[in-house]
Amino acid sequence: MKLNPADLDHRSAHHLMVSIIIPRPIAWVSTISEEGVFNLAPFSCLMSVSLHPNLICVSIGSHRDGHKKDTIRNIEFSKDFVINTVNENLADAMNKTAAYYPISISEFDEVGLTPINSDIVKAPRLAESPVNMECRVQQTLQFGDDPNISNLVIGEVMLVHIKDEIWINNEIPNSQLGAIGRLGGDMYCKTTAEFEMKRPESGYS
Repeated sequence: MKLNPADLDHRSAHHLMVSIIIPRPIAWVSTISEEGVFNLAPFSCLMSVSLHPNLICVSIGSHRDGHKKDTIRNIEFSKDFVINTVNENLADAMNKTAAYYPISISEFDEVGLTPINSDIVKAPRLAESPVNMECRVQQTLQFGDDPNISNLVIGEVMLVHIKDEIWINNEIPNSQLGAIGRLGGDMYCKTTAEFEMKRPESGYS
């Protein structure tokens, strides 16, 4: 089988990529609107870009009819956002925030989650999440054509909040974080099933 993604419609290309690129970390993004409404929504295209400066990027698509999602509208307003880690205990709540809500409605309120003030950015943090990354927008790139626009938001991590109980010997053990990953369709995975492979030594003297 050989497929050229350019020959596929948007939906088919999406299904192809999300079934290949697995597992994907979940960016549970909290933002604030111009009217002061807190928004919380999950996205499964998150990646580290650079360590110094510490940059991450998240891809935010459009609604099927082409209009912008609340998250990107809010980011364009405030120029900041927070990435909240999703662990196994928060999986159901995260899934509920993926539903459509009007921009005047806060997912925090609808799902029963707790927004707390960030130290640096305007966007709130999620109190229940084990890790929060306060991010300030560095650049936003757009790809695609209407109605299938994707926004690649690059943010600098300004401050990281970590629950004390999972910070052990100056690191976060995978088993303590208990993060979940996104697969294709409605499927997710746990990240606590580990195996080890030592990096090989160079074969050259």
